Amino acid sequence: MKIALIAHNDMKDSLIAFVKENEQRFEEFELCATGTTGKLIMENTGLTVERFHSGPLGGDQEIGALIPSGKVHGIIFFRDPLTPQPHEPDVNALLRLCDVYNVPLATNFGSAEAILDYLHKKV
Repeated sequence: MKIALIAHNDMKDSLIAFVKENEQRFEEFELCATGTTGKLIMENTGLTVERFHSGPLGGDQEIGALIPSGKVHGIIFFRDPLTPQPHEPDVNALLRLCDVYNVPLATNFGSAEAILDYLHKKV
């Protein structure tokens, strides 16, 4: 099973902290991430992460392209709700694909914990 990890710039530290706290559980999954987020996760943990482009350069769309074929089973996307993003249309497209294909999507620590628990039971 594959989990995608994405975080806006002001949320990267929070996502890294979440991944570090749950590193042992993440070892059971294939991981992919947008560019900088994936790099930071690998630098701060012992996890291997398939990296795509950064979000503003199309990384959100690359991950979204995996959804219709069932190659992503959950997405943890720590979004910054207070800062406008220049690639907001890409973000909205990714969220829409999650809804259309019933892919669990977490946007904060609490929902990320719930999705990790859910996917862990399916492994």
